[in-house]
Amino acid sequence: MPWKVTGKMKARADFIHDVVVLQMTKAEACRRHGVSRPTGDLWLKRYELQGVAGLEDLSHAPHEVPHRTAPAVEALALRLRERYPTFGPKKLHALLARQIPDAPSASTIGGILNRHGLTSPPEKRRRTPPYTQPLRHAQAANQVWSVDFKGQFLLRCGKLCYPLTITDNATRMILAIDALEATHTGPVRDVMERVFSQRGLPDWIRSDNGAPFASSGVMGLSQLSAWWLSLGIGHERSEPGHPEQNGRHERMHLTLKRETTRPAAQDMAGQQERFDTFVSIFNEIRPHEALGQTPPASHWQRSARTLQHVSPLDYSRCDLVKTVRPNGEMRLAKLPIFVGQALGGQQVGLTEIENDVWLVTFAGIDLGLFEPGDTKLAALETGRRSRLHPQSNGEMTAA
Repeated sequence: MPWKVTGKMKARADFIHDVVVLQMTKAEACRRHGVSRPTGDLWLKRYELQGVAGLEDLSHAPHEVPHRTAPAVEALALRLRERYPTFGPKKLHALLARQIPDAPSASTIGGILNRHGLTSPPEKRRRTPPYTQPLRHAQAANQVWSVDFKGQFLLRCGKLCYPLTITDNATRMILAIDALEATHTGPVRDVMERVFSQRGLPDWIRSDNGAPFASSGVMGLSQLSAWWLSLGIGHERSEPGHPEQNGRHERMHLTLKRETTRPAAQDMAGQQERFDTFVSIFNEIRPHEALGQTPPASHWQRSARTLQHVSPLDYSRCDLVKTVRPNGEMRLAKLPIFVGQALGGQQVGLTEIENDVWLVTFAGIDLGLFEPGDTKLAALETGRRSRLHPQSNGEMTAA
């Protein structure tokens, strides 16, 4: 039976007073105070051992926690967190599981971090439903790469740094992060050539609509994307204002910014060292939840398509082949026709589809029509495949 609620300490003291001072029998005292004999015996025993202090409530917490994480394991988790300060409980659990057989669960690691003040409430972010069509969904390595510039930022020396980033969509593998001084086509092409030489060629490259990846010219082509098409690489672009269509790449950017640019390095060389370290950890060590808490490098493999085996553009079904001049013009019967500066130096195919009506094709893409006397192409539907090259690069479009 519980004590009557009149103030626990006073009730217990009154019970002891009746038994010890007034010499009341335990049975009488228990009946008077409305408690059981075992409860009365308990309080008498605690009073004899500890005095009045023994009448205080005791903690109900167990003296020992048999399933508590071993101190050595907890220390190891804390050391990993110190080494990788942005890794959460799930990623730390994956790392611990590689080193010890019975690693604590992610929730247990979360409790360890919380006890040591190493957690903070997550930032509230608006989540937009993913947009997957008409963009391709990569199922395997090198089907779709993403390329972008992570927004420029100031180095401590006062110079602007423009990080160029390239990732494989299926495996999340970072293929390159280069600190550039600008977004000009030349340096970007140099990086891409290096990556193609080291990694092979993808089937498709996804980008946004900014320079140097796209332009306002014919079919949205830029010099860079025209070069990709000439290598047999398709180019797809996310819709303006919809970064979620390249969500995997953008998510990597958040981690990149947090771990390498706050604060920024002193100069470009120092910042590149930070990028290189980040790439190494991200690819080789950092567990990725979408990959079963394994790192991207364990899933990515080099593309079988290489720069050395790129075939020249096939215009065998066209009537004429013309080389576009650096100013974007080609000539037919000595008359200039503007095709687009993005195609300067590239070859295009011409086919007379009706009397004096010519179709201009580049890398299997119909660019437009012209008639004698025209000075520029009449636009076609964006991304229409050439009917002359129905098998060109699978489903390649320039959309």
